[in-house]
Amino acid sequence: MYDFELTKVCYKLLNEILGGKPGETVAITCDTKSHMDVVNATAQAAVMLGMHPLVLRQETPRGVAKAGDIDTPIKPLAAAIANADIWIEYNYMWMIYSTVYDRALQRPAHERPRYICLNGANPELLMRNIGRVDLAALKEFMWEVTTITKEGKNFHITSPAGTDLTFTNSPLRGVDCSCGDITEPGKIDMMPGQIGWCPEFDTINGTMVIDGALTPPLGKLSNPVKLKIEKGFITHISGEGTEHKVFADWLRSYHDPGMYRLAHICYGFGPGALLSGDIVEDERVWGCTEWGFGNISDDMLPDIPGGLPAATHSDGINLNCSVWIDGAQLLDKGVVVGPTEKIVNLAKKLGK
Repeated sequence: MYDFELTKVCYKLLNEILGGKPGETVAITCDTKSHMDVVNATAQAAVMLGMHPLVLRQETPRGVAKAGDIDTPIKPLAAAIANADIWIEYNYMWMIYSTVYDRALQRPAHERPRYICLNGANPELLMRNIGRVDLAALKEFMWEVTTITKEGKNFHITSPAGTDLTFTNSPLRGVDCSCGDITEPGKIDMMPGQIGWCPEFDTINGTMVIDGALTPPLGKLSNPVKLKIEKGFITHISGEGTEHKVFADWLRSYHDPGMYRLAHICYGFGPGALLSGDIVEDERVWGCTEWGFGNISDDMLPDIPGGLPAATHSDGINLNCSVWIDGAQLLDKGVVVGPTEKIVNLAKKLGK
């Protein structure tokens, strides 16, 4: 698939997004369920740029993040990644928030590799979200939204499915803008199209209805999963069908109260993103909000040394959200409506 175009997309990834330079080493991690055509095209693009690709393939773990540690050669893998200039993660069962991730990246920025999370990426996903995206226009739009989000204090989010949440921002925590610029030393980031941060956890209250995807353990949903949120924790899970029971049983299986904690919130602003069942793309569906549950690494919590550990991590997608920041509306059922004319016009430039 995309036999002619794929190497070009990976060249764009390395050159424009990661700022790859001749002589740099790029560690490309993957497992036995990863798309090897993507891995090989990335390695080819690295050679074209005068870089040194290092492909690190392992057996597919039985779990993600720290739940996958049991199947991972932690010591050699972490050492190899830590000594690279760039780390691209294509693992199907992701290593972000794992022990390998912590060991490779928990060091000063100038001593660690630049990192991008592209879990399970396939050719179509890369084409939709990188190859055919105007990265300069996306960057301009997202920085405008990031700025108003940083400056905001009180947030209110609703959705047609029934989400109705309020929370307050922490002035001590930053807002991460994944806009396709991972050129700074030690930058840790995701695929373009997402803005994320950690609010004051004990101020998050209300109802969340996840109607897009919930990964793990479910992936793309057939029935919404309804969560009652009190002071930043899930206190009740309900819904139609069986999916809410699967999620409840999965959380319970870890015997870890931290798995019920809301970890972060993100806006989805990927102009080409589709709800595909691949969480790295699902999180970027335009107009969604994505909430993480469980483990939170310390790079997101500068005010909490060591972060807030938990057994593993899950992400849920709320589609077509409406968002108010200090009473000013940013999104109306997934459509950008403000709070400034500039932001609206920049969204239109991206076809939204």
